[in-house]
Formats: sequence, structure tokens, C-alpha cells
Amino acid sequence: MTSSGVDTQPEAQQAHYLESHSPATQCHSTPRKCLPPALYLSYQFQLSSVLLPQHQYRTPQRQRVLFGVRRKAMGARATSPPPWRRHCLCRALHFLVLLLWGTSEANEEQAMLPPRGWNSYDSFSWIVDENAYLQNAQIMTEKLLPHGYQYAVIDFLWYRKYVDGAYTDSYGFDNIDEWGRPFPDLQRFPSSRVDRGFSQIASKVHGMGLKFGIHLMKGISVQAVNADTPILDIKTGKPYLEDGRQWTARDIGLSHRTCAWMTHGFMSVNTNIGAGRAFLRSLYRQYADWGVDFVKVDCIFGTDYSPEEIITISELLQEIDRPIILSISPGTAVTPALAENISDHVNMYRITGDDWDNWKDVSSHFGVSSSFAAAKKIGATGLRGRSWPDLDMLPFGWLTDPSVSETDPISFVNAGVNQGPHRKCNLTLDEQKAQMALWSMTKSPLMYGGDLRNLDDSTLNIITNSGLLKINHYSRNNMEFHYVHSERTSNGEHSGHFRSPYPVRVTKNDGIFVSLTACSDNAAKGWYMFPQDGKPDHICRNYEILNDKIVSFCLGKTKRFLASDVLTMDTKEHQSKFHISVTNTDDTCLDASAGRRQTASEIRLPMFSACRWHAKQMWELNANGNLVSSYSRLCATVESRDEGGNGGGRAWIATGSEGEIYLAFFNLDSMSRKMTVEISDLGKVLGRNLLEKNPCSYTEVWSGKNFGPVKEEISAVVHSHGSMVFEIIC
Repeated sequence: MTSSGVDTQPEAQQAHYLESHSPATQCHSTPRKCLPPALYLSYQFQLSSVLLPQHQYRTPQRQRVLFGVRRKAMGARATSPPPWRRHCLCRALHFLVLLLWGTSEANEEQAMLPPRGWNSYDSFSWIVDENAYLQNAQIMTEKLLPHGYQYAVIDFLWYRKYVDGAYTDSYGFDNIDEWGRPFPDLQRFPSSRVDRGFSQIASKVHGMGLKFGIHLMKGISVQAVNADTPILDIKTGKPYLEDGRQWTARDIGLSHRTCAWMTHGFMSVNTNIGAGRAFLRSLYRQYADWGVDFVKVDCIFGTDYSPEEIITISELLQEIDRPIILSISPGTAVTPALAENISDHVNMYRITGDDWDNWKDVSSHFGVSSSFAAAKKIGATGLRGRSWPDLDMLPFGWLTDPSVSETDPISFVNAGVNQGPHRKCNLTLDEQKAQMALWSMTKSPLMYGGDLRNLDDSTLNIITNSGLLKINHYSRNNMEFHYVHSERTSNGEHSGHFRSPYPVRVTKNDGIFVSLTACSDNAAKGWYMFPQDGKPDHICRNYEILNDKIVSFCLGKTKRFLASDVLTMDTKEHQSKFHISVTNTDDTCLDASAGRRQTASEIRLPMFSACRWHAKQMWELNANGNLVSSYSRLCATVESRDEGGNGGGRAWIATGSEGEIYLAFFNLDSMSRKMTVEISDLGKVLGRNLLEKNPCSYTEVWSGKNFGPVKEEISAVVHSHGSMVFEIIC
């Protein structure tokens, strides 16, 4: 326990477990611990009770079973055998324990706590190499693993050759094997020459006590489809055969569903046919053979939603005899309604665009994280365990540039980011603390993005704060708290009690924009054809603003038959589909997904580009009044965006496993604010009379300052873009 009353032991124990509690370590270092299976099972139960909260995993029934096993084991002890016999017995039991360990791994519940780790993207973009990665992994072992950070992830394009002309959406630079599967760039990852895989690196990472992860794109490489590579049948080791013929990449690739922001890189796979599933099975079985413990699959969620492929990947991972964490991305336009259909099949899913080191990106997470908490999605059922809404990486420390420059987006899209870490994080110390506090209060996975070779003490202290990490893993009932009083500490402005942000008030039609949501969402309904001059050439939706005014939001409906593109789509499939333009004579069409990666704070739609017969520009109006995207099968809705709506103060609350209460203040304003919460309001929301018996005391987590007893309220001045987190003991 620290002076602030925060238990710092669980994170250290969790890290220590990776090495000291493996069967091999126990048998070789201490033969007495090489136990018969029954006693070894008892030992495993004891270990799980250390790593996970007792109230969840040490039920009375389980406690009785555990103590019963202990008594039997103790009663079975006899005179110690001779050393040579002990050695032989231990070797035999060592083999048996390893066998049982492997069997238990297949049934192990995974992601029971929000995963933590390091990812190369924020610091290296796509150009990380073996040496830099392993250096970061070694530092991670020394400085972050004791705090529960265990997944070391190589982000995207590890198979792309780092040569002149190669960038994020270049074509022809990827290493593809004879079965259409990517393998590592042998220049950047020289140890991959052994097996054209990552098994050597994975072995080194596992030897450090870490777990190994990689980034993947959805589907199949455009290069593989153009080369028409055969598909491996892992059951026979030969080309996949079905219906008397051999199937190839062109049979399974959906060329009208290339990734919207990497059109030259990857396309979706038809998972409704055996050959499509066979390809994905060969892909993920290969990754498992390399020793991969974590896969982040991109261009498969949000506005790039591919539910059939997500579910297929999830099912294929369940065929593998050990746990592999499944993370999906990106999170543009993700809503709880969309996640409802997919969270059961994954362990992590992004709920925003890319988060970079600017305050607009950070502040954009407050609204969406609140909606997921209200929908009870934090720690819901997931793949072989639980699933967690993911707020993206922590872009602190030493970084590269975003893949898109706000000042010159076109040049960056064309050139890509071929530069490693070279600059400091642009967030202030207060802003970094606020981001860490929000990520912890929402129980988001914590994936650090900076180059660990330049990790400074202040950044290390933020991402390893024991109080915040305890909240991130072990708190419950996490939610936004709306009964907060906030006022600026200067110029007399007073905001009163509010639910932040304030309801948006739209006064101009140009404040309305198109967004996407799950088609089951009521907000997706209400679209209709609007005839003009006797032709149904407009798609409209009535939109209510100010509760007393109806605005008709209309776009032009058109159909452009582009012969070269129509060939890629089934004739029956495209007959009912159309393009949408600002007017029905415009030559640019509405996209359902951007042509580049987007940041968390960007307004996403409408986005227009030259019309073509790509699924991301094809729309269909169904009988339910849904305007359906052919690319993601998401539905259009109409929203308003108030750029000033992120200001003011917000608060979150949660409870701990031992009755403690956590209260976090966040000041999104450009000036300091005094924020106040009544203890009675906390009690009402939590269903407890907090001052009935004993007085409450509270400690601020960042500073460790103990404020003593609480009387009727907790009040504090919070710096601009800052946070304060309180642990309340009653």
C-alpha cells in the first residue's frame, strides 16, 4: 500500500508471473514445486486469486474445492525419495505439467483485464526494423512489464520493402509467398530469412517475458489477387480443391471492396465460400505457428465495417489451441449499436479515429466513451473472455508524424510517412495526464506509442502511475457523472449544473452533416426519394432542430455506368444501387469511407471524390427508410457538429473492489475551472448513503495528497486541459 492507500502489488505480481510461475521454471529451479496435477491445479487457483480481484474469482464454493485439494495433497506426503528418483520423477512430471499447461491454454479465458502493451505505429509509422523493435521490447521488459504492459506489437506493413517508391498505399513492394500470404521484409527483419516468418523474433520476445503481436490488414493482398496465387489447404499442404477444381486468389478477392484508404494494398475476402475461409485459415494458422499472441486487424471496423470477415477470423482463432488476442480497427463512426453485433467476437475494438498528440483528438474521446459506458460495453463478453472499447494508443514521448498533415494532406497521402521517431509529443503535461486519466477511468486498453529508447521520467511516471493502473484494471461501474458544477475561475463566467457537453443548437443548414451508424439504430431511418420534375432524383431526410423546426436535408441521386468498374460487381447486385452527389449533375460522389486514415477529431462526412463504381460510393435505399452503404453495410444518418461543444468540465466515477469510490474531474476549457460534486449526488448515483455512518476521506491520485475528511462536497480548481482523480474511502 502507498501513502495514498493505493495497492501497487497486482501489476508487479502479474508481470512476475510470466517468468517465475511457468511450469518449466518451477521444475528446474525448485523440484519440490514440480507437483502432481491435483496440487498443481491448486497452485494455479491460488495464482489466479492473486492476479484477479478476489471477490470475482474466489467464490465460497471454489474456496472449499481449493482447500480440499490442499488437504489431500498435504496428507499424501511421504518420506522424501532418493535424489536420483526425485530427479526422474520431476522430469516425468515436468513433461506432464507442460502437457496440461498446453491443454489449459486452449481453454484459458483471455483479456479478462484491459490489455496493455507497446505498439510501433506512433513512433515508426510502417518503417520499424528488427533492431529498433527488439531494443524497445527490452526496455519494455525492464520498465513497463512490472506494471502489466506485456504485448509488444509490430504495426502495419512489416511485409513491405523499405525502398525508393514504397509508401503506405504503394503497389508492388510487398513480400508475398506462393500462397498469397505476406511475409516480413527480409532487409528490415533479417532473422526472418530462417523461415520467412517471425518465429525467431517471437522467441526472443517470449524469452523477455513479453507477448508478441503484429498488425494485419483485412482480407487478401491486391498483389496476390493480381498474381492469382493458389490457396493453401492446411489439411493437405496442397492447393485448395472444391467442386472438382483448384481455387485461387481471384476467386475469393472482392475487388470492389478494396480498403478505402489503401486501395492498392488489400481487399476483402469472400467468406461465404470454402476457399475464402481456407485462405484466412492458412493465414492465421501461420501466424500462430510463428508464435503470435496478439493480432490487430485493420480496415475492418468503423466505416470499413466487414462483419462477416471479423466473425470468420474470430472463429478461426478459436480453432487454435492457445489464446490469441483479437483487436480490430479503425473506429471511425463507431457507435454502441454497431459494437453490439461484434463485441462478442473480439477482445479490443477501436471506437474513434486515430488519436494523435493534439488536444482536439483527446477531447473528442469524452462523448464516445460516455456512450459506450452507458451501453454497458466496458468489459462485456468477448472472444474467449472479455472485450474492451479501445480509445487508441497513448501518443506520448518520442514520436513520428501522423500519416496525414492537417496543413498539407494531399502530399502526405501521396508520399506516406517514411520517417521514424524525430519529435517530442505536442501535448502538455496536464493534457497527457488528462488523457491517461480518461483512458484509465474508461478501462481502455493501454498501448504506449512512443519510442521507448527515449522514454523520459515524466512520461514514465504518467503511464505507470499505480493509482491509475489500479483503476484501469480493477474498477467497476465506470460511467460519466453528470451532476458536476463547473465555473471558470476568472471573468465571472458561471456554467451552473450541466450535462456536458451542452445540447447542440444548429442555426444553419451547413451545420448538418452525414454520418454512419448501425442500420438497427433508429437514427438511421427516415430517408426517402424526393421527385423533381417527375423524376425521383433526390434522396432526402427530414431533420429536426431546435425542437420546433424541420429541415429537409437532400442530396442528388444519380447512377453512373462506368464500364471498367461495373465488371467488378455482380449485375444483380448493382442494379438497385446508385451514387449520391451534392446535385444530380455533379461529377463527384459521396464516399462511405475516407480515402485516407482519419484522426479522432475529424468530421468524417460528407466526403466526396471522383465518381467510380467502388462499393464505398454505392448506396441503396431500402423499405425501412435506411440509406445503406454497399461498402460497410452501415446506414447513413444526419447529425450536427458544434466545434465549441467540447468545452467545459466533465466528470467520471467508478467503484473499487474494496468499496472505494473514484471520482475524476476533467477540464476541457482553455481556462482553469473550479469543479464541485456533492457527496449526496454521488450516493444517489451509486445507490449508497455515503455519510450515514462514517465520514469519508479522499486522496488525489496524481499528487498523492490526502485531503482528509469530506464534509458535503468535493471541490477543486482544475487547470486548463487538466485532470484531478480522487480516491474516496467511506
